[in-house]
Amino acid sequence: MEKPLTFRSPIAVVVWIVVLLFVVGNWVDLAVQGRDHLSAVAAAVLLLGAGVAYVTAQRPRIIADDAGVTVCNPLRDHRIGWAGVAEIDLVDLLRVHCAWGGPPGAAPADRDHHKTISAWAIHYSRRRQLAAEVKARRTSRRSAVGLPGGLGGRSLPYGSAPYGSSAPRTDHTSAEADAERIVRLLQDRATAARAEAVWAGSTAEGAADTAPAGAAPAADTTPAADTTPAADTTPAATTTVAASGRAEPLTSTWSRRALAALLIPALILLIVVLL
Repeated sequence: MEKPLTFRSPIAVVVWIVVLLFVVGNWVDLAVQGRDHLSAVAAAVLLLGAGVAYVTAQRPRIIADDAGVTVCNPLRDHRIGWAGVAEIDLVDLLRVHCAWGGPPGAAPADRDHHKTISAWAIHYSRRRQLAAEVKARRTSRRSAVGLPGGLGGRSLPYGSAPYGSSAPRTDHTSAEADAERIVRLLQDRATAARAEAVWAGSTAEGAADTAPAGAAPAADTTPAADTTPAADTTPAATTTVAASGRAEPLTSTWSRRALAALLIPALILLIVVLL
C-alpha cells in the first residue's frame, strides 16, 4: 500500500504562514499595549482573519490514496473511489468529473449519477501557459534559423532542448506545468482503476461460466490443507476486493473544523462589539 499523496498550492501555504505570523505578532502587541475596547475588537478581528486564512489557504488540498481521491475545499470535503473518476481536467481550477452508480465496469457515460467537483487547491491560468508556449516556440524558431541568440544555424538533434531552455522557468510557468503533471498522475490512476474494475467483472463472469457442473473433486489426491486457503488467494478474489474499494461512490460532507474556524471567531467578534 502506497502512502497517500497530497497536492496543494505552495503559494497558499506561504499566505497562511504570513497571515498567521501577522496575527500572532499583533496579538502580542495588543496584549502588551492594548487596554481599551478598541483593542479587544481588533483582537477579535484578527482572530476572524486567521480563521478565514485557514479555511481559504491552509485547508484546500487534494489527497490521493490507493482507494480513491479526496478533494478538500474551504468548507466541504468530497470523496470518490478511483473507478468513479471519469475525467480530470483544468479550466481555472482542477476539476474532477465523477460518474458512479450502474453496473460494474460500465462506461462513465452509462453511469446513473454525474457530478463535477472543482478543487480550490490547484489553480491554472490558460493565458499564462499559452504565453509561455508562444515564447518557447519563438525561441526555438530563432535558434533553428540562426538569428541572434540562436545557435548560428546548427541543427539540433531530435528531442534536444532549444537554446536557452536550461534557464529556470518563471513561477507562473512552473505552476501551470505542475498542475498539468498532477492532472496526468491522477488521470492515470483513475484509468487504471476503471480498467481493473472491468477486468475483475469479466474474470468473475468467466469463472462462473466455465465452472464444471457435474465434476467431482479429487479429494483423495489433493491434501485438504492445500485446498483450504485457495479461495482467498485467487487473483480474481483479490482484484474483486480491490475493485470494490475503488468503486466507492461520491460522498460530500461539511467540514466541522472549517465551520468552527469561521463561526466561533465571528461570534466572538459580535459579542465584543456589542459589549
